[in-house]
Amino acid sequence: MKQYLLSVYMVEGEEPPSEDAMQQSFRDVDALNETMKKEGVWVFAGGLHEPTTATVVRQQDGDVLTTDGPFAESREQIGGFWVIKAQDLDAALAWAKKATVACQAPVEVRPFHDEAEV
Repeated sequence: MKQYLLSVYMVEGEEPPSEDAMQQSFRDVDALNETMKKEGVWVFAGGLHEPTTATVVRQQDGDVLTTDGPFAESREQIGGFWVIKAQDLDAALAWAKKATVACQAPVEVRPFHDEAEV
């Protein structure tokens, strides 16, 4: 089976969900995680702190530099993710549809390279 990254995007400046909506989303994501585990597609998942907590490490002109803040200057930032195993892209997209409903945010699907591709 191929592995896929399901990235959850948060949009800076959007009205935050109410506390009730947030708690419902947490319950829905927990339920989806349990379903993924039972179906054998779960590999790993996690939620991330705000983009302002990020530190970027890069090599530049022979030096290694660190800077505060996210790498991408964008209103859309990754807020969490799943790594799943799926038979094909269609199966991964089916899980992403469930994920976007559960977390109430956009979900991007990207395949990992197979070892043979690297």
